[in-house]
Amino acid sequence: MITVALPAGPVEIDDRVDDADDAWAVVALAHGAGAGMDHPFLSGAAAAFAGAGVTTVRFTFPYLQAGRRMPGPAAHAIETWAAVADRVSELAAGLPWVAAGKSYGGRMASMAAAEGRIDPAALVYLGYPLHPPGRPEKARTVHLPAISAPQLFLAGTADPFLQPLSDLEAAVDACQDAEIVWTEGGGHSFEVKGARRTPEEVGADVARSALLWLRTRVQRPAA
Repeated sequence: MITVALPAGPVEIDDRVDDADDAWAVVALAHGAGAGMDHPFLSGAAAAFAGAGVTTVRFTFPYLQAGRRMPGPAAHAIETWAAVADRVSELAAGLPWVAAGKSYGGRMASMAAAEGRIDPAALVYLGYPLHPPGRPEKARTVHLPAISAPQLFLAGTADPFLQPLSDLEAAVDACQDAEIVWTEGGGHSFEVKGARRTPEEVGADVARSALLWLRTRVQRPAA
C-alpha cells in the first residue's frame, strides 16, 4: 500500500510490484481513467518490462480505490504521483526510474513532472490523450514544454484523441526533449483493425517499443 496525502486526509492505495532479475531501471506504470492497474493491457506491459530487466510498479489512483468511476481533481492525481515517486525511489535504490502511464495516467505524470512534484529519468506515454475526441481546440499540451526529462509518446495513427496527428507532432516539437513512436493503424489502446491480439499481447508489444527507446535514454549507474 502507498499513502497519499490528500486535502481530506491521507488515503491508502493499492500497488503491485513486478520484480525484474538484475534490474537496470524501475518503471512506475499508471492506469487509464476507465480501467485499473490489473487491466490486461497493463498486466502485459508490466510482464514485458519485468522480463527485460525493468522492475515495474503499478498503482491505483484514489478515486478508483474508493470505488468511483470518474477521476477526481487533477491535484489529487498529482499528489498520488508524488507519493508513488517516493515509493519507487526507495524501491529503485539508486537505479533510474521512469514515469509511465496509459492515457490519463500518463497525462497526470506529465503534469506532476511539469510542476516539479516528480523528477523521473524519463516519461513514457502509452496513448497520450491530447484532447477529447473531436475537440482539438481543447488541447492538453500547455505544460509539456516545461518538462526537462526526455519524453516518449507512443501513439496510434487511428487514435481519436490525436486527430489531426499534426497536433501531436507540433506539441512534441515544442518540448525540450521528446519523440513519437507511431503504431500504424493503432487506436487509443493500440488496437489495430483486423489484428487478432489479446490486450496482454498489445500491452507487451507497446512495452517493447518503450524498452527500445529507454535503453538509449536511460543509463544504468556504473558499478
